[in-house]
Amino acid sequence: MSRQIIVGNWKMNGLSKDSTARTEAILSALPDTAVDIVICPPFTQLAAIASLTANSPVACGAQDCHMESKGAFTGDISPEMLADLGVSHVILGHSERRQTHGEIDETVREKTVAAIKAGLTPIVCIGETEDQRETGQAEDVLGWQIKGSLPDGFNGILAYEPIWAIGTGLAATTSDITDAMTFLRAELVRQFGENGKTIQILYGGSVNAGNASEILAIPDVAGALVGGASLDPEAFLTIVRAASAH
Repeated sequence: MSRQIIVGNWKMNGLSKDSTARTEAILSALPDTAVDIVICPPFTQLAAIASLTANSPVACGAQDCHMESKGAFTGDISPEMLADLGVSHVILGHSERRQTHGEIDETVREKTVAAIKAGLTPIVCIGETEDQRETGQAEDVLGWQIKGSLPDGFNGILAYEPIWAIGTGLAATTSDITDAMTFLRAELVRQFGENGKTIQILYGGSVNAGNASEILAIPDVAGALVGGASLDPEAFLTIVRAASAH
């Protein structure tokens, strides 16, 4: 069984002083565990955090990237620029990017290809809305997102985040997650063949210190994409310790 992965997505949180303190608190209390840990601060903190984590078990990830390596794209960051800083992972297609920046599956796919080309590990997010879930469209939506967002031969990480559970404090039930994971694994195998059996799937959506152990024990859950709880070093480390038990 592969090592579980715990990814902390700080979103648009973190000035220099508190970002450094948060990272140092995590590094100073890391348990002796066989878990892959990635923290994803805002762009402005990437250089500092990548430097702090450079010789540690913690990897540094970014929250987005452009699909081109360079050019006239004011305000954008290329995957090569991220790699140049020592960044190893990048979150792509998060629902907040899809909803507030109008990103579509094709955009996510292009960014994923570019990230892989630059040597980064993409963490590609998919998920259904509450309306889609209630009208029985969830599986169709997830299947199309996989088809549209993941390139042929995809060897990165997939993150399932039911949009209705992000930042709401309402995590999906273990039954909900189990059903979703069973579907996602079957869909990955259907679309990618043998390779689909080994693509790691993270769960995200109000994962916290209290529910992490139960969620991480679900078959096919290879780890967690953690939002709000990743801003609290002790809560984040509790999730890391929960992952080490599986």
